[in-house]
Amino acid sequence: MNAKKVGLAGALVAFLASPAGAQTLTVEEARAIVSPFYEALNRPPEKDVAKLLEQATSSDWMSCGGNDACFPREKVIGGFKSRGAVLPDLKWEIKEVLVAGDRIIVRGEGSGTPSGTFLGIPASGKNFKIMAIDVHTVEDGKIKRTYHVEDWAGAMRQLSGGT
Repeated sequence: MNAKKVGLAGALVAFLASPAGAQTLTVEEARAIVSPFYEALNRPPEKDVAKLLEQATSSDWMSCGGNDACFPREKVIGGFKSRGAVLPDLKWEIKEVLVAGDRIIVRGEGSGTPSGTFLGIPASGKNFKIMAIDVHTVEDGKIKRTYHVEDWAGAMRQLSGGT
């Protein structure tokens, strides 16, 4: 294994093994905290996304993706709604929940069938199914920060007919 891979793996182990906060959650408590968040992702046009995200997250919650690009709750609410407009059957399923101190790690699965152009690919009736990993930091029973990664490249391959 090369040094860069060991360094990244070591950093992840240290991140998860040394949580910033002292609180310890059970898996059941963790699931209860994050469930409204994932409910907001399921068929967003049919529900009050803002209310669900406000239930799950702190007022200063930040959602962070690639390159540490972070966005506040208000911007994320708009993103959930616009994504739901092109993916009316969007579904995010919690597959596994792990707890490390004040962090909740969720392995999830997203699926949907675009009704219009999505990720630059015209609607064709094809659907996608991808994996996502989310690391939520919790404070006072609310999600304070989320780091997430989704396999959107895999979605693009599935929607364009690739493997």
